[in-house]
Amino acid sequence: MTFEPGCRNNWHIHHAEDGGGQMLVCVSGRGWYQEWGQEPRELRPGDVVNIPAGVKHWHGAAKDSWFQHLAVEVPGEGGRTEWYEAVDEEQYSVLK
Repeated sequence: MTFEPGCRNNWHIHHAEDGGGQMLVCVSGRGWYQEWGQEPRELRPGDVVNIPAGVKHWHGAAKDSWFQHLAVEVPGEGGRTEWYEAVDEEQYSVLK
């Protein structure tokens, strides 16, 4: 996936009855990942994020950098993605 500067997806959850989840493999640029209730994590090339099924999260580019990552869906039974609200603009704008 390629994100232009400032682009990010909405909060979402990858659901599964068994197994499932997602892995992000960062390949270029600089981005962000955040789990609900946690502090944002800066992402750079070579970083890998393991996102278990059922974890509400978002990911995308830093506001001043293009960002690319591979998104690998972890095999699971009954997998689906549920989309939620946009990332709060005020909270995103303070990320460096």
